[in-house]
Amino acid sequence: MLTIHQEWLMVAKTALSFLLGGLIGFERERRGVAAGIRTFGAIAMGACVFSLVSVHVGWPADPSRIASQVVIGVGFIGAGVFFRHGDAVTGLTTAATLWTSAAIGLAIAFNLYIVGVMTTVILLGVLLLSKMKWWKRISRKRR
Repeated sequence: MLTIHQEWLMVAKTALSFLLGGLIGFERERRGVAAGIRTFGAIAMGACVFSLVSVHVGWPADPSRIASQVVIGVGFIGAGVFFRHGDAVTGLTTAATLWTSAAIGLAIAFNLYIVGVMTTVILLGVLLLSKMKWWKRISRKRR
């Protein structure tokens, strides 16, 4: 049985997961991508809650089993956001960032706060690369 303090800690982890995922979603939403703040926040938060529940259930259940199913489930969601138009494929970055948002939620649930925050920072940095002038010179993507 959990104490009130432990449950509030779980709520804080859930909120932090949503915030980190939402930051990534904010960047995507500003670019006009369909999956935005709500989608990314919900994925990170959902992954966190699934992980928290799996840790709480404990023995004989294996928390890694639920975490692995989150990875598979979010991969399925990601597969639905990319499309092929002739030779061009769109949505791969959104799918990858959705998947990474789930990883951020898992990290927060398993008390890996620095990993979760730094993954968010790194991912936001990667997403901002395409805004750099020099990026357009080295990228082969047609704009």
